[in-house]
Amino acid sequence: MTFPTLPLLLPLLLAQTAAAAAAPPAAPIPIRAFVGDELLAPPKLSPDGKRLVLATRTLFKDREVRGLAVLALESATTEALMPFPPEQVPMNFTWVSNTRIVAARGFRAGSRGPVLARGEVLAVNRDGSQARYLFGLASGKSQGYGYVASVPAQYDGHVSLAEVMWHHDSTYLHDMDTATGYRTTITQVPQAHATFLLQHDGQPRFAYGHDEGGKFQLWRRGDGARDWQRVPDSRVGSLLQPIAFSADDSEFFALHSAAGGPEVLVAEHLARGARRVAAADPAGDIDTLMQVSRRDAPFAALSSVGIPRVHYLKPDGDRDVQLHRELSRHFKDAVVEFINASEDGGKVLFSVRSDRDPGSYYLYDRATNKANLLLARMLGIVPEQMAERRPIAFQGRDGTTLHGFLTMPAHAAGAKLPLVLIPHDGPNGFRDRWYFDADAQFLASRGYATLQVNHRGSGGMGPAFERAAFGQWGGKVLDDLADGVRWAAGNADIDGNRMCVFGTGFGALPALTLAAREPKLFKCAIGYAGVYDVGLYAGEGFMSEIGSGENVERFVTDKRAEMKALSATTQAASIEAAVLLIHGGEDRIAPDSHATRMRAALRKAGREPEWFHVDDEGHGFHKLDNQVEVYRRLEAFLAKHLAR
Repeated sequence: MTFPTLPLLLPLLLAQTAAAAAAPPAAPIPIRAFVGDELLAPPKLSPDGKRLVLATRTLFKDREVRGLAVLALESATTEALMPFPPEQVPMNFTWVSNTRIVAARGFRAGSRGPVLARGEVLAVNRDGSQARYLFGLASGKSQGYGYVASVPAQYDGHVSLAEVMWHHDSTYLHDMDTATGYRTTITQVPQAHATFLLQHDGQPRFAYGHDEGGKFQLWRRGDGARDWQRVPDSRVGSLLQPIAFSADDSEFFALHSAAGGPEVLVAEHLARGARRVAAADPAGDIDTLMQVSRRDAPFAALSSVGIPRVHYLKPDGDRDVQLHRELSRHFKDAVVEFINASEDGGKVLFSVRSDRDPGSYYLYDRATNKANLLLARMLGIVPEQMAERRPIAFQGRDGTTLHGFLTMPAHAAGAKLPLVLIPHDGPNGFRDRWYFDADAQFLASRGYATLQVNHRGSGGMGPAFERAAFGQWGGKVLDDLADGVRWAAGNADIDGNRMCVFGTGFGALPALTLAAREPKLFKCAIGYAGVYDVGLYAGEGFMSEIGSGENVERFVTDKRAEMKALSATTQAASIEAAVLLIHGGEDRIAPDSHATRMRAALRKAGREPEWFHVDDEGHGFHKLDNQVEVYRRLEAFLAKHLAR
């Protein structure tokens, strides 16, 4: 198999030049290389395999603006570029025919914030014409939010669109013509905020969601039946989430946790109810399925802990399994993931990424047995110059096995490196993965080792592990992080006297509270777009409007007195480390009152923090110059406090 390289298409959209050659740099890698990830979501191949739709990043007044672009693959030209308004981003885009695309419109409040669905659905032709607003509040007709549940196998321009009504205990499923916006109701399930799964033949078979207490609920619809039936808890366990069907729709695949442990992939016969384990990893969840044809069963699954491991679901002779094995052999030390394929299966779009490589997208042509490079996510990154991210596992003080990653820059034998602990965002379901991490790689390029621990409350280890952080954000969560730091100092080339902690978003809370609880452990602590007042986070700002208060009460604590005690603002007097606070004045996820209260509390304790506040920035800065400045200040602050 040969791999000739086409000219990169991304510069056509971004007007950005690639980085220099792969030789080790004589000078530090420019900060600019680590900011501005080019793609928020994987591109999608059209049914005829001739075009690609992708979310693009362009610059408007030094601010990132996202949009959709359509690329003609044969000519390597951009056929259409459709920008979205500032802070709005395309989500879940897909082809509904060879000429029409449907997408959700999402909201991103900053470079460090999640992409949040608005419940708006749009459609547009591949040349940018015939744009239609299909669903959402802006139509003046909707009383909830919508999402595309399925695209019919025949690619006829229709979608199955789910409608979630505000303050309603049912979810509707409609057939919608994306050209006219006309819709007819297919079914209604008595489940608030339900997710539907349709068979290959278009029949809605499953719907699932959670009750008010957060308990998972699964519904099933029989052949030709109008009503939905709850699947008994004895069959569901902690989780039974259907995600795909076999080619003939006789069997479904689901993520299953019987009693809160790691999620396995099961296959269950619809008629007989016989269930088998299709893929499992004792260390953590199975969380990704791969399939080529939308009318076929998935052929492989990926595990989520450590370096992702492929579990093949079909025999070795299957052509998709064979292709994936061959590509994986070619791209050693990387993960190959199939994205989608042309309708006839002749062309396959796939990604290649690793701990050192942010990722590239290739198109494989079965007729020529060749794969061409199409897109690279971060053009300034040279993988050979990046550091290894080592999966680690250690025992916490109570015997719990904890996993994480240690990113180690190249260093002389016996040299002791300074360490930066990076708690991930939260409060629930977030986790650190093995794949390329810009913060860790930037710090490694400056000579710092970084430690990331998937503490209690992290995703990827099953429902019980995710719930285990409740009431423990001032206890076992901090224990897990502290135990990880001490493990690293005792088992790696780490200088235990030169350590700092750096958290963003909700991760800034354990960063600052751990510095308060363990005042001698760290020389410095950094919070970026941080949550420092738990009660404030639960009751103020955009996140409270979309349910962060419920998340705090479900995954952190449901007692106001404990929220106050857990807050970094309450514990400021115990912090002895130097502190750097970075925040945007337009942060809607963690309003800047978090940062101003934290600064006031530190000042009251006689600990004046370093301060970088930008009035017109959000939850993580949008402007590229400001993103670069964040890393510049981070570098200077660490050099000041972790120097020998």
